[in-house]
Amino acid sequence: MSEFWCKVACVMETNTETQTAASETSGQPARYAELQALVAGMATDFEKFYKDGNKAAGTRVRNSMQELKALAQTIREEVLSIRKDGKESDQAQ
Repeated sequence: MSEFWCKVACVMETNTETQTAASETSGQPARYAELQALVAGMATDFEKFYKDGNKAAGTRVRNSMQELKALAQTIREEVLSIRKDGKESDQAQ
């Protein structure tokens, strides 16, 4: 589990650096910021589960991943709609 945790931690560190650099360079759409916030909010629970073996944190990780899946599906549908119609669809926010 320790080796896996190292891989997760390294990816999370890389994502943090990318988020900072990307947000400083351009005005990002609200959906991208929402995606970043959701992923960043999982960091503590990932650490608690993979490093400390906290089962409750694992449950929170699974729930957060389900939210991420739903958000990803919503974004996919919006992108398809925009591409297809050439305009933004109604966003439920």
